[in-house]
Amino acid sequence: MSKNRQSPDQEAIEESSSGASAEDRLIEKYFRPIATHPGAFGLGDDAAAIAPPPGCDLVLTTDGVISGVHFFPNDPPEAVARKALRINLSDLAAKGAAPLGFLMSIALPQDFAPGWLEGFARALAEDAALYRCPLLGGDTDRSPGGVMVHIAALGTVPHGTMVRRAGARAGDRIVVTGTIGDAALGLVLRKDPAAAERWKLDGAMRQHLLDRYLVPQPRNAIAEAVRRCASAAIDVSDGLAGDLAKLARASGIGADVAAESVPLSAAARRVLDAEPAQIETILTGGDDFEIIAAVAPGQLEGFRGAARSASLDVTEIGTVVAQPCETRFLATDGRALTFKRPSYSHF
Repeated sequence: MSKNRQSPDQEAIEESSSGASAEDRLIEKYFRPIATHPGAFGLGDDAAAIAPPPGCDLVLTTDGVISGVHFFPNDPPEAVARKALRINLSDLAAKGAAPLGFLMSIALPQDFAPGWLEGFARALAEDAALYRCPLLGGDTDRSPGGVMVHIAALGTVPHGTMVRRAGARAGDRIVVTGTIGDAALGLVLRKDPAAAERWKLDGAMRQHLLDRYLVPQPRNAIAEAVRRCASAAIDVSDGLAGDLAKLARASGIGADVAAESVPLSAAARRVLDAEPAQIETILTGGDDFEIIAAVAPGQLEGFRGAARSASLDVTEIGTVVAQPCETRFLATDGRALTFKRPSYSHF
């Protein structure tokens, strides 16, 4: 795990009696135990060296989380670690890839508390073991502001079988895992706690929405089924409507979705009953980290069976149609819904 060139104030870091800097000791204490792959060399080198299994392609993805952008500054460090890794694991799942390992760059403010890093590293180690995705290397840095964590995750698929956004064909069924909109509604609650009373949420419903925003649940358990059964797939990070539109553009097709078929949790249904306008938040808000897939009718039962084996719900919500790049969410009266902002975007 490498270190960036030191700034003048970093040069003043006190050396230990062994000559190891405070940064070296930080890496040794918190991150070396997570680097279990032999190609990581115990984080004692400037790079890792790994080989994919014979006959496999490497699948690479990267994403990051920044304090004040992707998480709240007072979020628990354990949640920050899990979110940082899991959003990348979600990308691998949508490509049908098995995790192989990850690189991480973390920037910490001058006044970070050692207890914060202990919680972060502990949760990161737990998830690395849970998803069989060890730390391979990375970088530690100082941040002029809040915490920033960027991860590059590596996965593998049999040669030539990665599931792309492109590939959906007219007649394919559109399916989605889990439930949609919980995380976006959880974010609304974080910003406006009084919304829970307006929406008439009980304690369990409120906590469900908050938890779904705080810690994603990537669907790696069905990655192999995605690879075997899906014509095209994408994970839902920027909202169901926006991410389905990206898949449609890449595939050169369109999609018709019955809005009432989109799977909702009991909490999200309660919100929608109290405030119907929240349908836009549910469909466009993002951070669901579920998988949307286009599946040929003959592959549908196999996909559903794999999901059942993984104790995961899969819902058919629409059909791929021939109209290029036109994605419609249809109300019960056949009217196409319109959205102020169809997809989350940083810019």
